[in-house]
Amino acid sequence: MRRLGVTALGLRNGPHRVAVNRDLRVPSHDGVVLLADHYAPVDVERPPTVLVRSPYGRRGPFGLMCGQTFASHGFQAVVQSVRGGFGSGGEFEALDEREDGLATIAWLKRQPWFGGTFAMHGPSYLGYVQWAVAADAGPELQALSMQVTASQFREAINVGGTFALESTLIWVDLTARMRTPLSGLTTGFFSPRRARKAALSGRPIGELDALTTGTSQKFFQDLLSNGPDTPFWDKRDFSPTVAEVTAPVNMTGGWYDIFLPWQLKDYAALRAAGRDPYLTIGPWFHADQRMMRASIDEALTWFRAHLLDDPSGLRDDPVRLFVTGVDEWRGYPSWPVPGMREETWYLQADGGLGTDAPPPSEPDRYRYDPAHPTPFLGGPTLLGDSRPVTDQRKLESRRDVLTFTSAELDEDAEFVGPVLADLFLRSSLEHTDLVARLCDVAPDGTSLNLCEGMRRLLPGTPEPDGDGVRRVRVELWPVGHRFRAGHRIRLQVCSGAYPRVARNPGTGEPVGTADRWLTADQEVFHDPCRASAVLLPRVRPAS
Repeated sequence: MRRLGVTALGLRNGPHRVAVNRDLRVPSHDGVVLLADHYAPVDVERPPTVLVRSPYGRRGPFGLMCGQTFASHGFQAVVQSVRGGFGSGGEFEALDEREDGLATIAWLKRQPWFGGTFAMHGPSYLGYVQWAVAADAGPELQALSMQVTASQFREAINVGGTFALESTLIWVDLTARMRTPLSGLTTGFFSPRRARKAALSGRPIGELDALTTGTSQKFFQDLLSNGPDTPFWDKRDFSPTVAEVTAPVNMTGGWYDIFLPWQLKDYAALRAAGRDPYLTIGPWFHADQRMMRASIDEALTWFRAHLLDDPSGLRDDPVRLFVTGVDEWRGYPSWPVPGMREETWYLQADGGLGTDAPPPSEPDRYRYDPAHPTPFLGGPTLLGDSRPVTDQRKLESRRDVLTFTSAELDEDAEFVGPVLADLFLRSSLEHTDLVARLCDVAPDGTSLNLCEGMRRLLPGTPEPDGDGVRRVRVELWPVGHRFRAGHRIRLQVCSGAYPRVARNPGTGEPVGTADRWLTADQEVFHDPCRASAVLLPRVRPAS
């Protein structure tokens, strides 16, 4: 039945029969007992172990994907429920995983069946727990395989200084309701709908966790009361230790994943430390099942190479990227990709976008009303309740959205790498947001979003000039896309993406308790002295 379950998930069974020992008791540092299931091939003596620590249970799909599958291919697998869930003792403390992780590794090394080496695997939170311990796991740790994750979540939750409302609500609902092996299937389906309904209720943000889950959630309230620069994050941020990790790392991400920019920062930290991590970025969102299936095959290849000394399946290029617009996989030696050059596209007075510097002009204006916030119609998403790529024309028809569009391209143009909007803004308020979104406009007018970014502006940050104009640099998600000849490049500029991020009330009040709204009158400049632009990573198109 387990083998049939693996097949039903779209995965490949290996040749080995598997025995399972359930509910092993793992003592933590403070005496709390954590439960784990141990999968082992019956015909292989003490093979390497794959450790998986999960807040989503250790049975059901996760047990099949991370336990049965790896063991059927000749590895042992230990799938553990983290503290406070699915029989493990204690209270779940989100993102506080270091001590339990190290205690689990110490327990693993004491087991008579332990073969002397192990790896860690898993997506999202299951990848974050790897970073929590990887620098101190010991020489027995021989490989890491992680998907759609990062060593710290503070910047993804406070993206550009805003608050990632919808994804955070979805996740607290997901973890609050998961109690049985199959609860992930039903909870994952309904959580986005509950979160969206709560966000659109008009209630203060501080009440939305109770409205979504039925009761107030400590983690959600902690996030509202602790900004990205508070001590709350100190023991939950493992980015300072990434460069100390010596075990080979295999990363998988998606162009529409909420954690991609910070996953790439981890990649850069490893490269700067002299490591050679593998990186795959596909056309996926966070919980994309296509990504999950592909990542298992990649993990098996990675573990064979680094735990069984069989590198025969490794690909030639450490970096593998899916280029949208042409729908092709490309191999590269590194990220950012060699040969990339930063190309500046300037905003123009007539709503144009081009590589020529703009002539003198008056700024474009729009009004942002947080009582009727600019909506979010597609982009990086947690569970994919809304499609990550959608036609943006309905959004672009709003009066609170500016668009700047190039002429039709004479030839294909390919961009692979980081994207940055460099905008000159004057606002009637000191507290306001700026959102930039890159789109591909087809000949029929369809405008498809590629990547976006947002930034919350505070008094004096950025510092205004003598005319009250602030230069705002907005880091967008990276892109890997080919614009076809006849298509046009478009940049959207607005001040909201609700409910993806919380609306800015304009008052400076804490996001969780704000109950009054101020309208912001915005001016975006595009003249020779204040040449707003978007910087795109141009590469030579593959033949």
